Amino acid sequence: MNILIGGDLVPTKSNIDLFNNSDISSLLGEELCLLWRSAEMRIFNLEVPLLDKESPIAKCGPNLISPTSTISGIKALNPSLITLANNHILDHGIPGLHSTENLLEEYNIPFIGVGKNVANSSEPYIFERNGISIGVYTCAENEFTIATDKSPGANPFDPLESLDHIEKLKSMCDYVIVLYHGGKEHYRYPSPNLQKVCRKITEKGADLVICQHSHCIGCHEDYNGSTIVYGQGNFIFDRYDNEFWNSSLLINVDFHNEIKIDYIPIVKKGNGVRLATGQISKELLSEFHYRSNEILQAGFIEQKYREFAQENIESYLSSFSGYGKWLSRIDRRLFKGMLTKKKYSKSRLLAMQNYIECEAHKELILNGIKVRSNNDE
Repeated sequence: MNILIGGDLVPTKSNIDLFNNSDISSLLGEELCLLWRSAEMRIFNLEVPLLDKESPIAKCGPNLISPTSTISGIKALNPSLITLANNHILDHGIPGLHSTENLLEEYNIPFIGVGKNVANSSEPYIFERNGISIGVYTCAENEFTIATDKSPGANPFDPLESLDHIEKLKSMCDYVIVLYHGGKEHYRYPSPNLQKVCRKITEKGADLVICQHSHCIGCHEDYNGSTIVYGQGNFIFDRYDNEFWNSSLLINVDFHNEIKIDYIPIVKKGNGVRLATGQISKELLSEFHYRSNEILQAGFIEQKYREFAQENIESYLSSFSGYGKWLSRIDRRLFKGMLTKKKYSKSRLLAMQNYIECEAHKELILNGIKVRSNNDE
């Protein structure tokens, strides 16, 4: 059996007409179209609700939406399975989720990763062909679109539950693929915790773990006889034009007596994507494998992440300060961050660290924030 796995797909204003008209040739180009259609099975992450009337939830970050008419192009891609466990599928609340589910069912497109509650959302999908069974499990880091015991949404990663789900799935299948929607956007390496989580997922039975969501090509690691991909980038998502969004990977998985994995670089071109060829393909793969060798060095992941944290902490502290957009800009550009540094003394930073790190404080704070934000609506 052969499965081709793509990253995040979102029909945007620039290519809605191509999706509406099922113009896959223009979206993918001739070479990539042939490659995509040649796979026995095709999987990608649909990172947007499909509906025609906006009903945005309260959240930080964008509320993505694509019209229901784009289902024509999504169907034309002939997906064998679509995953919906991501941080945008509930951007327009339960109406958006139900609209998406109903469309996929109407067009006979299998999907996983969402449900009427957290138990329902964790159901896997199993492919069976030529005497081989392959289980697919998908989950997302905890943001604004996760399911709960009483409400619908995406399947959250929960170390007390998800690892058991994966272990159970492995007992039912020859192979297990886990699509983990998490990691930091525009960061090409795993955090220490992400590596720890993904390694544990392989120990519970996953043969392949793919981290999506970062919108960039990351690196890969062989661990415990399995493969972990820390970031494959987008599939079709024409939102930005930069070094991160302009290239990504398709992951081709062949199942015979063992798993064989090939990485296929693709590049953004206009409002679609194309198969990367020649020197561009060589460079993307070379950089991907170079980063993969870097993370084998003792202490590299921890040091790289400390540097990344140092680059980003001021923006977080500025957000926590309540200064607002303009005062924060003035502080950064005119005062070189001195207002924020003065506000956060060492004792205050230590208190924040304790509140975030300690499970009891974190749980209480999160529940209090949710109650307050709901009361303010």
